[in-house]
Amino acid sequence: MAHSIAAKHTADDSPRIHVGAPGTKQPYSASVLNISAMSFGSLGAHAIEALSTGAKKGNFYHDTGEGGVSRYHRAGGADLVWELGSGYFGCRARDGRFDAARFKDVAQDPQIKMIEIKLSQGAKPGHGGVLPGAKVTEEIAEARGVPVGETCVSPPGHTAFSTPIEMMEFAASLREMSCGKPVGIKFCVGNRWELLAICKAMLETEIRLDFMVVDGGEGGTGAAPAEFLDHVGAPLRQGLVLARNALVGTGLKDEVRLACSGKQTSAFAIASSMALGADWINTARGFMFSLGCIQSLNCHNNTCPTGIATTDKGRQRGLVIADKAERVYNFHRNTMKALMEVVGAAGLEHPAELTPRHIMHRVTEDIVLPAHRAYDLLDKNVLINAPEETKLANEWAMAQAASFRPLNI
Repeated sequence: MAHSIAAKHTADDSPRIHVGAPGTKQPYSASVLNISAMSFGSLGAHAIEALSTGAKKGNFYHDTGEGGVSRYHRAGGADLVWELGSGYFGCRARDGRFDAARFKDVAQDPQIKMIEIKLSQGAKPGHGGVLPGAKVTEEIAEARGVPVGETCVSPPGHTAFSTPIEMMEFAASLREMSCGKPVGIKFCVGNRWELLAICKAMLETEIRLDFMVVDGGEGGTGAAPAEFLDHVGAPLRQGLVLARNALVGTGLKDEVRLACSGKQTSAFAIASSMALGADWINTARGFMFSLGCIQSLNCHNNTCPTGIATTDKGRQRGLVIADKAERVYNFHRNTMKALMEVVGAAGLEHPAELTPRHIMHRVTEDIVLPAHRAYDLLDKNVLINAPEETKLANEWAMAQAASFRPLNI
């Protein structure tokens, strides 16, 4: 981070960002640091309620993960972002497809502030997931809308849409059924033309996503296959720069907010990501540490030694909700305080003022460049007006709003 001789003392320790494309009836004011997606079922009841309670006290949001909105998410009282994965838990028909009536009933809960369509996650992009039937208790079945004891399968892809245009129409329908709450997508970058196809679909349909969340390939879960953890999905910095270029290059960045997640646990990590285009940051890892996670990697065995990633009531006894909620709150509060000290050192008042020029990147052993020179950052509307002048020219030509498949060029 490049500091300024004209450094400032910032009084605001709770910076926020407005989320809502033009015409969205219920925009949301989000903290610049929030709890990333972790499902009830993957995490136990005590862990979920402690996270939600801490988020309520600190006035930041708690992403539900794709396991549905549980009674423990609600018990903590936090603002919630409801994540819809390919299993459509919480709004799932008996055949596993999306149920609009169930969605509408849940989405109008005032505690739910935004809806997030999960296309993929950084830990295991393109893989889907399984919650074994042995872990599907009555409480989990209630949240997910499945029978008790039945194995829950999230397929690798969605069934509610199959093209970028259909995805835009699905997002618009979710916004309408939720009475105008912001609707966005979460993804780990894979094929670059697919992200550009989503931007083309927004331009063609004139339907805007309210936000995008880029998840880095270094994001983690103890339940992910090793090959996916190690080799599938773009790292956060690479994915974030691409998403920033896609939105800026198509002129959409002023309307579509951009968030990111993936090992974002420090004030500098937050500042550097915001300097490169993120409007806010989500973290699961940092808040897991605040709960007491020791990374034992027993998440999928129901034998978590700290009582976090388990439904075993005996193992959960050691996780005292009131104590851990205070630690969740303190992690957010102290990280925000550190962030604003960094922002002030750069001579700024709000992290949204950070630009690529504030971040120095070591290119070689003896060459250090500001990020706007180290990265190929596109100018506004260049993908519309002169795509051939950019390094994304081939991918832009391959992308099509009517299909995620590339055009042969």
